[in-house]
Formats: sequence, structure tokens, C-alpha cells
Amino acid sequence: MVRNIGVTEKGIRLVLGGILLVGAFVLDLPMWGTIIMGVVGFVALLTGALGYCPARAVFGINTCSQKTNPLKTSEDVSG
Repeated sequence: MVRNIGVTEKGIRLVLGGILLVGAFVLDLPMWGTIIMGVVGFVALLTGALGYCPARAVFGINTCSQKTNPLKTSEDVSG
């Protein structure tokens, strides 16, 4: 799995995911609101921790530079 999330975006996803997860349990929301907020927060945390977003891969978006991407090979760059 080639990373496609840059360092800045990774940090944003981790912070935002944490805030959303905490908010899902702390705020007085209806059950559907808690579930949606919790799922979005979990996905943001997971993609931030892994440095990979499947939706970005489908659309070919990559914010991870070659220098900060240890999993990217010269074959990935040229081909």
C-alpha cells in the first residue's frame, strides 16, 4: 500500500478524528448523530494513522511527497 496522505493532512486527520470521536460521546446528540460522528471520526483517525486513503487512491490524488513516502519506489514514480 503506497501512502497518499502528506504529513500536514495526516496531522489534520488525526486531530479532527479525535475531536469528532470525543464529541460523539460527549455531546448530547440523537443516536443517529452519534453514530455518524463516531464513524467519520474513526475513519479520519484510521486514514491519518495509516497515511492512506482509499478514496484518494480511486481519484489518483496524492499529497504525500516522494521524500516523505518510504513505501514509494522508483517504479511507482516512473510507471
